[in-house]
Amino acid sequence: MEHTADWELEVWAPNMAGLLEEAASGMVELMEVEVSDESRCHRQLEIAADDREQLLVSFLEELLFIADSENVAFDGFMLSLHEGCLLARLEGGSIVSRSKEIKAVTFHQLTIAETRRRLKTHIVFDV
Repeated sequence: MEHTADWELEVWAPNMAGLLEEAASGMVELMEVEVSDESRCHRQLEIAADDREQLLVSFLEELLFIADSENVAFDGFMLSLHEGCLLARLEGGSIVSRSKEIKAVTFHQLTIAETRRRLKTHIVFDV
């Protein structure tokens, strides 16, 4: 039987929008994605969720879906949050190369901790 592996990413930022951006950038780094400088594109996403953890997973899963289905990754993020809804303006390009695959973003032990100065979380990816 084949054993699946997990990767864990620690992310922190001063606010939720920053945490989402850092998590997305970290996921792209984990996959060792190279994004084209020539074929650039823009995308807008709107994602609603019941809580911050759901929002984080939904956002990352959407980015993963776009990478897998359209061969596009994003390296520019303008994110804003309004009443549990994320409005994301993304800039990216065609994927030139990707060395590693992520199958899924998980909820495994996912909590977003709040300290006096920042939010912090650990995200587990199924690979």
